Amino acid sequence: MSCLAQERAEVLLETTEGNIRIELYNETPLHRDNFMKLVKMQMYDSLLFHRVIKNFMIQGGDLNSKHAQPGQRLGSGELDYTIEPEFRLPQLFHRRGVVAAAREPDEVNPEMRSGACQFYIVWGQVFNDMMIGKVQERLDATTHGRVQLTPEMIEVYKTVGGTPHLDGQYTVFGEVTEGMDVVDKIQQTATDGFNRPYTDVRIIKATLTKDPFKPVEKPQPKKTGVKRKRK
Repeated sequence: MSCLAQERAEVLLETTEGNIRIELYNETPLHRDNFMKLVKMQMYDSLLFHRVIKNFMIQGGDLNSKHAQPGQRLGSGELDYTIEPEFRLPQLFHRRGVVAAAREPDEVNPEMRSGACQFYIVWGQVFNDMMIGKVQERLDATTHGRVQLTPEMIEVYKTVGGTPHLDGQYTVFGEVTEGMDVVDKIQQTATDGFNRPYTDVRIIKATLTKDPFKPVEKPQPKKTGVKRKRK
């Protein structure tokens, strides 16, 4: 793989609370390419962060939120396809600042396929040893022992924070590189009983600011005129 291909795509979310810059992981190419496609289609422009839970996450991408009325219940606006999960534990996990794909619950989605357009940014909380132990017990129950928190993951959850109970069940496909202060501000927003902010928090515009996978245009050869000999 070339150095160029190893670079990460980058997306800028301009929101009503400030800018959030995201890098997309190459380890999750299906989710990366899908997110890039939707950004290029301007799919996220004017959509809300419609679900906000303090010390947990902020969620956006509901297609029904663009013209939503105050108090309207949101969360069901999606495209008509899903994406195969790309779990990459222990490399990619739910530490604070990562971007992950929302999805339908296990009862109707046992394959844990991601929804096409809704995503969330993790805030979470910092854990101690007792809390980590309880999370591992919960993971053992929900994943039948499939997900085990490594010492490296535990150290991050104890220092940086996150939402470890989601590991191995929702695909993490990117991370915030700038604007965590904006994420913090949004996650503290007052919300109604359905976790929708009372004051709309909107993605004004989403822009693909770096695309290392864009084909490099080859320079066109200059046309040279053929001089005809004078008789």
